Amino acid sequence: MPMDPALLAAGREAVLVALAVSAPPLAAAILVGIVTGALQAVTQIQDHALGAVPRLLAVLAIVGLSAPWTAARVGRFGQACIEAAFRVAP
Repeated sequence: MPMDPALLAAGREAVLVALAVSAPPLAAAILVGIVTGALQAVTQIQDHALGAVPRLLAVLAIVGLSAPWTAARVGRFGQACIEAAFRVAP
């Protein structure tokens, strides 16, 4: 059974949207994790909260700052999917 090209395009776009939306928080967590890890290594303070709390705050800040862009990107994708669903013949 051959796959519909529109369905494949929608699946590919869904993966790209998911990657684009998750990239800013992941990048923030990685950068803050590297910085806090380096600071912990330099100061020889090995407390788990010193690594987790700044990462959590950075991710929450980035999610809050990128929320309008994220909502617009996901909304455009949802709208395109709904429009494509109406074009598909039953």
